[in-house]
Amino acid sequence: MAEEESSSSGFKVVDRRPFAADGSRKEDIPAEEKNVEVAPARDRSTLGEPQSEPRDQYGDDSPGFETLVSYLSTTAMFQLGLIPGPAGEHIPADMPNAQRTVDLLEVLQEKTKGNLTASESRLLEDVLYELRMTFVEIQKRQARKSK
Repeated sequence: MAEEESSSSGFKVVDRRPFAADGSRKEDIPAEEKNVEVAPARDRSTLGEPQSEPRDQYGDDSPGFETLVSYLSTTAMFQLGLIPGPAGEHIPADMPNAQRTVDLLEVLQEKTKGNLTASESRLLEDVLYELRMTFVEIQKRQARKSK
């Protein structure tokens, strides 16, 4: 197999994607035409067209940031005893695990600071506020019961 060298990067990429940039299906293209030289990486903000997210097996309902926050907040509510079990039975609060889940949401907030949209940031702030207040209220109730 003969190797061709590029003067700019020293490697080449073979484009085997079945779709063109506009989303239309490519016709059978000879292998020589599929080879594409890779330009040096540029900041996405300097490109002319906005980058679209690739579609995956989820279609339009792909899991995103909101889904992750929803999943973790629901888990915390279940651990706090706010959501009934599968048969409708009351589940007692599991405060240590609820605290861990809230802590995970706080880590997520810290690590994504500056990288979220305004609505994503607000969602995370609101969820954390509600979970913290609920956590404190449940702790107070448990303290009153134990006296």
